Amino acid sequence: MATGTQQKENTLLHLFAGGCGGTVGAIFTCPLEVIKTRLQSSRLALRTVYYPQVHLGTISGAGMVRPTPVTPGLFQVLKAVYFACYSKAKEQFNGIFVPNSNIVHIFSAGSAAFVTNTLMNPIWMVKTRMQLERKVRGSKQMNTLQCARYVYQTEGIRGFYRGLTASYAGISETIICFAIYESLKKYLKEAPLASSTNGTEKNSTNFFGLMAAAAISKGCASCIAYPHEVIRTRLREEGTKYKSFVQTARLVFREEGYLAFYRGLFAQLIRQIPNTAIVLSTYELIVYLLEDRSQ
Repeated sequence: MATGTQQKENTLLHLFAGGCGGTVGAIFTCPLEVIKTRLQSSRLALRTVYYPQVHLGTISGAGMVRPTPVTPGLFQVLKAVYFACYSKAKEQFNGIFVPNSNIVHIFSAGSAAFVTNTLMNPIWMVKTRMQLERKVRGSKQMNTLQCARYVYQTEGIRGFYRGLTASYAGISETIICFAIYESLKKYLKEAPLASSTNGTEKNSTNFFGLMAAAAISKGCASCIAYPHEVIRTRLREEGTKYKSFVQTARLVFREEGYLAFYRGLFAQLIRQIPNTAIVLSTYELIVYLLEDRSQ
């Protein structure tokens, strides 16, 4: 049985690995986050977008589509909280259910997602607002602190938790993703190819195998649970008619039809699939290297 010190070190290990994995993923896939959020917004329209010395016709939200100044690494590093919670929950549920069974993965993923969504919703709320902010010529876009202050002044503390119910609904996506991923990871470990290779070749095979497993699991989960993303973005819009999860779902369906729940899905897939593959494989690699070094 692990001592208190070992458990603390294990939690810090997964926290560090998750932060590194999230940062690497953000570097490669962050620009698509803005596109996805704009496509999910109710303000979507075919408009002209102006950039310095560039004039383009494109699909965008009201105003100019441009990267948010919020440091992408901040949000991704904070995702390390999820990996630490997942690892801790897995330890606890392994003592209750059959160790490393699907039920353990499902409960661990659900518990970690619940804690992470509750803690980080205010940050994601500010991020969404900044991504949807309309550009007024001659004006300067708000930074993170200014946006947070504006939300507090206009909507109070409750404003930071808009879309939280949709995030809780999105726990189903996390559960599906990690249930599939853990099953594929277990299969890769038991595959004949993995046991027949040695040294560097084996490590390379495992790494790319984990990337493929992460990509497949995230792709499946995103397609199944994507509608909650659209509902969450609508709830976080400023001054809109969307008030609650069920009311928003009914309104979107009545006014825009069923396909509206999948607006931005393609941008989500081309962002999240490589991002999840990079994050999880980097996370697994760092955990493997640090655990191997400590032995």
